[in-house]
Amino acid sequence: MAKQTNQPIEDISTLKLMWQLTRPHTLTATFAPVILGTMLALNDGPINWLLFTAMLVCGLFLQIATNLFNEYYDFKRGLDTADSVGIGGALVRHGTKPSSVLAFALILYGLSILIGIYICMNSSWWLVVIGIIGMLIGYLYTGGPMPIAYTPFGELFAGLSMGIGFILIAYFIQTGDVSMTSFLVSVPLGILVGGINMSNNIRDIKEDTIGGRKTLAILLGREKAIQLLAISFIVSYAWIVGLVIFGVVSPWLLFVFISMPKPIAAIKNFKEGEGIPMKQGLAMKSTALTNTFFGFLLSIGLIIEYLIK
Repeated sequence: MAKQTNQPIEDISTLKLMWQLTRPHTLTATFAPVILGTMLALNDGPINWLLFTAMLVCGLFLQIATNLFNEYYDFKRGLDTADSVGIGGALVRHGTKPSSVLAFALILYGLSILIGIYICMNSSWWLVVIGIIGMLIGYLYTGGPMPIAYTPFGELFAGLSMGIGFILIAYFIQTGDVSMTSFLVSVPLGILVGGINMSNNIRDIKEDTIGGRKTLAILLGREKAIQLLAISFIVSYAWIVGLVIFGVVSPWLLFVFISMPKPIAAIKNFKEGEGIPMKQGLAMKSTALTNTFFGFLLSIGLIIEYLIK
């Protein structure tokens, strides 16, 4: 049951609230992998831009639905209150019916299924299995008897499904195959998508502990969790250097280092921002932007490689 609060209900339109509940600053976790997977495919053959658009929209709908499930079930389990940091607690503060949020999420799932059918018709019906698994992960992240978000495996599932998974699916629907190069390039994006999850859990350690979650950030503690996030940034950039050194990818992909200020800012704000919501919010946004810029800059490097062939 949701916790009660004496906080006044804030006046906000349902449309604006729904937009906030999508957590727009995290949606680049879909854009960057899908674009990167498609640019990897560009170097192996022509691109079907309708399939690319369908994949992008489908992935976006699935991510938004997952975010909405997260808000709904956190509210139902009483984890969110009007005093929750960030968008958490919006259902309490604004008085919107939780059933409306759940219905919106289910509608997006329905639209994703329709788009997914189009993608399968133009690629492979084996993607139905992958799509079902992805939708189950999205729902079970906070739904079901043992939510993934209440375990130390949230980062792993997020990175595998929305990082590595999105890249490889985007590549597969264009080429009909999955290459070793596409897999190797997908790994650092998977790590960074997991980092977005980690940054959210670092911010919410106090509330998640009260709510009974056992996230990786809680098990490690705030300081070690920040250290692990920093290590994940280092590994992601070093991974690309390794791929260049071994000739797996073009040196043009080293453009990714232009994004280095973002992860540095994320770690700095987390270290300085304990108990300061604004700094923690900036740290989360910097983590999300790291994933965005990292993926986009890799894509730019691949485009340059394609143009100079």
